[in-house]
Amino acid sequence: MPFLFLIVPLARSVHRAARRLFDQDGGGRVHDPVVNRVQITRTAIGVLATIALYYVYGSDDGLEGKANESVAQLILTPVLLIIAGPVVIALFIRYAPAERRRLLRTRLSVPFKTVGWYVLTVAVLAGSIYLILGTTLLHGLHGVWLFVAAVPALWFVVWLLPFFFLASAYVARSAFNTAYVHAALPAVITMVIVWVTAVFNVTGSGMPGGPLWVQFCSLFGGPLSVTGLSLWELRRLRTRHGVTIRG
Repeated sequence: MPFLFLIVPLARSVHRAARRLFDQDGGGRVHDPVVNRVQITRTAIGVLATIALYYVYGSDDGLEGKANESVAQLILTPVLLIIAGPVVIALFIRYAPAERRRLLRTRLSVPFKTVGWYVLTVAVLAGSIYLILGTTLLHGLHGVWLFVAAVPALWFVVWLLPFFFLASAYVARSAFNTAYVHAALPAVITMVIVWVTAVFNVTGSGMPGGPLWVQFCSLFGGPLSVTGLSLWELRRLRTRHGVTIRG
């Protein structure tokens, strides 16, 4: 498998860069391996349940449509975080005791920088694709010069595409490193975003196929399970680590 010699270093490089920028330590963040394992398990069960419902009851837009919908949701989540996140954070800090508000505000620089890195990633990726496919920048080159210009450009896009999707996954999970401000913020923001996304899904694509219970599970299984997991995470932060929403 000669491609493994290229894919493995590429994957490692992308993962290191994405984690360094979008998975920051410090501040109020609390590391809990049990929470991480439960989150991964819930995600895996959700994916398997979605696949099972599709194969049993089908879908109007087919498997490709479901895959496109999942990718679109992965991309939509950071956008919703950027829009709704500041509102949730502002209310969260307003709800905190007066003596802690200044400390929480001083930690906002890390989420702001994370948002900046993500927006820059999107801009660079879109610009690179446009320069390669939407302009005649490479069309006038031939022979060696085309090779010299095209290979680095294509390699950069090949690296940037998985970096973008991995960055999107990281910011969706960490809510743009808001745990740096307060350990409970990602769970609170996640609950808000998941229900906003559910409303978008209902109003945008309508009810899925199948019996009533399948429609209910398809529409609300994800939001309810994420909400339950987030509430459990908040309880664990309080009982195991002494972290409360106002603490």
